[in-house]
Amino acid sequence: MRKTPTSPDLRWIGIALLLGTSAGGLAAYVGLPLPWMLGPMIGCTLAALAGMPLVAPGGLRQFVIPVIGVFLGASFHGDMLEQAASWGITAALLPLFCIAAATISYAVYRMIGRYDPITAFFSAMPGGLSEMMLLGDDAGGDGRRIALAHATRVLLVIASVALFFGLVLGVDTRGSARNWVTFEEVGLRDGAALAACALLGLGFARGVRLPAGALFGPMILSAALHISGLVTVPPPTLLVVCAQIFIGTVIGCRFVGVGLREVAKDMALGAVAASGMLAIALFFAQIVYLLTERPIAQAFLAFSPGGLTEMSLLALAMGQEVAYVASAHIARITLVIFSAPVAFRIWGSARRRAEKSPAQRPPTPR
Repeated sequence: MRKTPTSPDLRWIGIALLLGTSAGGLAAYVGLPLPWMLGPMIGCTLAALAGMPLVAPGGLRQFVIPVIGVFLGASFHGDMLEQAASWGITAALLPLFCIAAATISYAVYRMIGRYDPITAFFSAMPGGLSEMMLLGDDAGGDGRRIALAHATRVLLVIASVALFFGLVLGVDTRGSARNWVTFEEVGLRDGAALAACALLGLGFARGVRLPAGALFGPMILSAALHISGLVTVPPPTLLVVCAQIFIGTVIGCRFVGVGLREVAKDMALGAVAASGMLAIALFFAQIVYLLTERPIAQAFLAFSPGGLTEMSLLALAMGQEVAYVASAHIARITLVIFSAPVAFRIWGSARRRAEKSPAQRPPTPR
């Protein structure tokens, strides 16, 4: 049963959104890359770590994520269908990337952080935060540490990738600031069609149980309309900016209740693990470039283990192929969610056999 927000909760939800909006505006003013998502993310994270009891506006998710899905679908065009055949190399490398990323992260959490094996295993998986936390908690791991590990990974991957491309390489990642689309430009007919994509896409995704359905379902219908040419405009930019503020605010609010001094070690481990994953992502991006000549920046976004929504938005802001990047992240998250429980059982059985084997060996004759 869903909990009804209380008055204090609603007050702190409002404060979180106000803080996120202010931080986004400041980030846009100073020229920070992807300002309307990165600004709220950083601002709310700092406020949460400082002890503010912010409450994430989670109840708005069902309205916001479909908007992002429709927005991402608007970047699709007919030529992308011809390019889809070249995604095979990336798809073939994704399982290897997941294994390599999980292995190096497990080593960080187990050998450096001294996490127990179960907590280290689920903290290391490059999958979704909620799914890995629930699976790890059910298996007997420390759910709080697992959640913190994944929240830290998502935060650092998004921030480091956006800042690296925006500030170091000089890639324009402002996205929505470049091409502002008003409600008048969208018009009543196209606006109704885009709204239908959001509503029907959400129902379609739930019916067929699509992974990341709130994003993926509306994105599919929006892409179909834009590829066919029936609709040629994206959703109004103001709605997209509001959606980005929501996403950044929610990410920052994940750190509420986390004392910086108390979990400094855990966050430092998360930073080391995220850096290792990004290094592996760059390695696999280089392989994709050598085999297919796909731009390294595009392949790097596809392998970078951030959130599906956030990395897709970053790809769009950078002018990269959203369909390719989004498809790679959907495949990665789906692969990890379905394979992690199986891998955990196999790994657990092997570990138990290894622990028992010395005691079962016959004594060496003297």
